[in-house]
Amino acid sequence: QVQLVESGGGSVQAGGSLRLSCAASGATYNTNCMGWFRQAPGKEREGVAYIYADGGSPYYADSVKDRFIISQDNLKNTVYLQMNSLRPEDTAMYYCAAGLCSRVGGSWYRDWDYWGQGTQVTVSS
Repeated sequence: QVQLVESGGGSVQAGGSLRLSCAASGATYNTNCMGWFRQAPGKEREGVAYIYADGGSPYYADSVKDRFIISQDNLKNTVYLQMNSLRPEDTAMYYCAAGLCSRVGGSWYRDWDYWGQGTQVTVSS
């Protein structure tokens, strides 16, 4: 089992920044990728950013490209999401996930097996 604990959420005005952290513990050797997802009230969960243990290029949703940066500290087993230029539409519960990711040809296959409890991000206009 892998345990994931998110932190760093909060309330900020539009244009501001927040950094989310996700600390992983347990059987992390069973995973090779981590990601951030978000879900706003009444909307489906959305993949925001993913990062791969093999150092491949991170994935970003179009809605956050050039504003959010995902990074990891392998010594601390922690993944971060730096969120800049926040907009009211970024308001959501943000979840960290870990799993196994593989690329076959031009396609990615991602199985997110472990999830954190989430941290709320609220951006006011």
